[in-house]
Amino acid sequence: MNDLSGYLQYIGFEGRAGADLACLRDVVLRHVLTIPFENLDALTGRRVSLEPGDVERKLLHQRRGGWCFEQNLLLGNALRALGFPVVDLAARVVWGRAADAVVARTHRVLQVRVEDRDWIVDAGFGGQTLTGVLDLASEESQPTPHEPFRLVRTGNERLMETRVAGEWLPMFRFDLQPQLPVDFEAANFQLVHDPASHFTQGLRISRVTREGRHVLRGFELAFHVPGRETRRETLADTRAALDALHDVFGIDTSGLPDLPGRLEVLHRASQG
Repeated sequence: MNDLSGYLQYIGFEGRAGADLACLRDVVLRHVLTIPFENLDALTGRRVSLEPGDVERKLLHQRRGGWCFEQNLLLGNALRALGFPVVDLAARVVWGRAADAVVARTHRVLQVRVEDRDWIVDAGFGGQTLTGVLDLASEESQPTPHEPFRLVRTGNERLMETRVAGEWLPMFRFDLQPQLPVDFEAANFQLVHDPASHFTQGLRISRVTREGRHVLRGFELAFHVPGRETRRETLADTRAALDALHDVFGIDTSGLPDLPGRLEVLHRASQG
């Protein structure tokens, strides 16, 4: 990582930097509290680079967000620079589907070795991003700063589930085959350019706070607090959406001059 000190300063890390569980938990939580999930490049037809320097520049220095391939690349490299052994894994997203749905590997996850145990870390699952770390050896419910999660064995795979409104919901399946950076390029390209990709067709923005989760899907802005009723509002127009990107999600859109026009097209379509 080129700018570890800048990264740690940006996410507000003030603890002792060492490859232990307390440091891992702190870095992961501060990362997801600081860097939003967003798909603005795909929405506006831009290339999403997975070159480490490009990702660091975008998410750190340009005050943008990103999706799983970028988020977990940046976080993984920061953890490596701190001395953690990190392995990249690929997952099949089944959110909103049956747990055994046949889908491609389009999600990047991290396996981190700490204190003779393996932990699962994931800073890039959008509106349900993991805010803690999960013990890979356990199938029990595991608490996080937000909702509980668990890892269930299914043959040679693990199924990540989260508990929402009293129900365990499947998120993604993965095995422990290590992945190389090149292994994520095809899926990243497909999600950027495929007209069937929901990342090219509408806003998919989220950011965690210590109290809950802000999520923007299209022009519906929601705030989810565990154990409480979700607060929702429909944004009136393009200006309201741009204001939300800045004020709620902390995203600098100054480098996206064609974003307002793209949002206007989406807003007209949403009005029927």
